[in-house]
Amino acid sequence: MKYIRVGLTLKHGSHPSVPCVSWSKSQRLVVYLQHGLLTSASSWISNLPNSSLGFLLADAGYDVWMGNSRGTTWSRKHLYLETNSKEFWAFSFDEMAKYDLPASIDFIVKQTQQEEIFYVGHSQGTTIAFITFSTIPIIAGRIKIFFAFAPVFSIKYSKSPLIKMAYNWKSVIKAFSGNKDFLPNTSFKRFVGSQLCPLKIFGKICHDILFMISGYDQKNLNMSRMDVYMSQNPAGTSVQNMLHWSQLLNSSHLKAFDWGSPVLNLVHFNQTTSPLYNVANMNVSTATWSGESDLLADPEDVKILLPEIRNHIYHKTISYYNHIDFLFGLDVYHQVYHEIIDIIQGNL
Repeated sequence: MKYIRVGLTLKHGSHPSVPCVSWSKSQRLVVYLQHGLLTSASSWISNLPNSSLGFLLADAGYDVWMGNSRGTTWSRKHLYLETNSKEFWAFSFDEMAKYDLPASIDFIVKQTQQEEIFYVGHSQGTTIAFITFSTIPIIAGRIKIFFAFAPVFSIKYSKSPLIKMAYNWKSVIKAFSGNKDFLPNTSFKRFVGSQLCPLKIFGKICHDILFMISGYDQKNLNMSRMDVYMSQNPAGTSVQNMLHWSQLLNSSHLKAFDWGSPVLNLVHFNQTTSPLYNVANMNVSTATWSGESDLLADPEDVKILLPEIRNHIYHKTISYYNHIDFLFGLDVYHQVYHEIIDIIQGNL
């Protein structure tokens, strides 16, 4: 996983409603932002400064770090493996939770000399956090508060066409992709996003694709930013990660990746079946926000998750929010972001 530090380098002048905290560099509290499936760290700074969480937190005086999950636009290198090799792409969110997120948090804690940090996750960024914080107590102990947008722990009721496509067409996807990367951010796709999506004739197609994945809410999306959204997303992942998600489609539980045979599962897990993850083992103060129009983090799945969170300090359901409103919604500052800053301020 590669990460970007916002800190004060991307400051744009404080939003009038954002409280500013005056700390020296060594004292600034750390907020770590982790994006979701098929997006990248750019999703935290794709809106205007007064409605992008990365900018808002930096303007408020926090030391902001943004993670890029392996296989996305900004995290496609390896010390030993070539990017075009099958071995490079043999990962799912299991590896992100077991190796990448703990390594990132350890690095940030060491660099900033802060004993605890605040964690914000969206979509898959919440999933890997649930896994890491429930299975690695030493990492969980470094999280002051976990803020979860569109939390995903099970997708039994998910209506996402993307996940259903991965489920129904898995053999086709594996054949065409060589079992490597899935929906990478290519120069052609960036051209389409930046040059064609702003044109009226293509605009409707572009936002229909975006809404098909996340849920429909045209009134709450800044249509003038469509070129930014579509040129940065999708940012890619591994085919194995998509297959992992498709394995969970009819289950109310979160399980590790099933390698397809008892022998292979035994090699990876020391048992013949893929193990379950139990969020009840997580002992981290957690605040959650969900949307009733979300196709991926379906309200029924969220209902299954919430009672399992032991130290649940806050929850808010927004009736008209879809999956990407938590990143790109016109009113996301008033609905979500100012509440995060208020909660952090109240826990100094």
